[in-house]
Amino acid sequence: MAHQQDQPQAQLRQVRNYRPRRNVLEELDDTDLIKRYRLDREGIEFVTDMLRGALESATSRSMAISPELKVIITLNYLATGKMQQCSGDDLGLSQPSISRVIKQTVEALASPAITTRIIKFPRARIDIQRTQNEFMQIANFPGVVGIVDGTHIRIVAPTEYEEEYVNRKHYHSINTQIVFDANYKILDVVANWPGSTHDARILRHSGLLRLFETNMVPAGCHLLGDSAYPCKRWLLTPYLRPLAGAQEAYNRAHKRTRCVVERGIGQLKRRFHVLHGEVRVSPQKTCKIILACAVLYNICKDRHIHIPEEDLLDENAAEDVEDRGRNEDAPAGVPEDGLRFRDHFVNLHFAVED
Repeated sequence: MAHQQDQPQAQLRQVRNYRPRRNVLEELDDTDLIKRYRLDREGIEFVTDMLRGALESATSRSMAISPELKVIITLNYLATGKMQQCSGDDLGLSQPSISRVIKQTVEALASPAITTRIIKFPRARIDIQRTQNEFMQIANFPGVVGIVDGTHIRIVAPTEYEEEYVNRKHYHSINTQIVFDANYKILDVVANWPGSTHDARILRHSGLLRLFETNMVPAGCHLLGDSAYPCKRWLLTPYLRPLAGAQEAYNRAHKRTRCVVERGIGQLKRRFHVLHGEVRVSPQKTCKIILACAVLYNICKDRHIHIPEEDLLDENAAEDVEDRGRNEDAPAGVPEDGLRFRDHFVNLHFAVED
């Protein structure tokens, strides 16, 4: 009888078996780290230190997932777009744990505290002058501080408001507004609009417009955009039917300079393949993934980390950006002030001598 009473106590609690976790920072050299995770050892340590407060586990248990491992897992997902590969990389975690880690780390990267630290529009005069000089070297187009465009990130059909996410090419997407400088660094990004939204509407509701309209960016600074945007004093668009001479010269310089944004978008998507295919999470989570990739892209640029050769093809190749044509979202007729200013600007800077 006594033996039967002691039997339940003798049944020991099942011990969990933890898979051994690789330390890829010790195992791999910088070439392999960049190939798999898009950052070298110092870059991964920089990102980890930046996010450590948000990623450290509240528990003190011995097998808590370290911030370093959380960053590595997330980088692998963003670089490949394949969550399964993260577990197949023998990092010692289950698929549910990997999903939670990626969600936590992406949210930390996409937080306002991080995005405003890493993605900045030039405001100081010395930064503005340097940016203008760098753009001037491309095609002698004066006063340019950034190139703006929209790019569509393909997503799986959402369960709510599905029709709003269908873009002009008939697939579901997030229409992302992005601005690059002459060195292909991201100056501004807006990733929260469904694919059916026109570029002009996104701009109209963006902080970028407020920067220029409230004179937080000095007069004489210009963005360049395609004909999907309204022409303004601070946003110069091409002539749809240019006259021979100054207007044609303006359009040629405009097109050469505007290639920066198309190449920049191509570099962003080749560096982080999750943006190249169909992102299979909700639109809200996709928007955070886009911001996280933009943050990491700028960190790569700041640290002079090149795209791996097998993903490079041509670092300066332009993304196949949809020609959105004329601004269909604006009221009939572009504001006359913008058109008059463009004519004045062209006559001042692009007049062809007889």
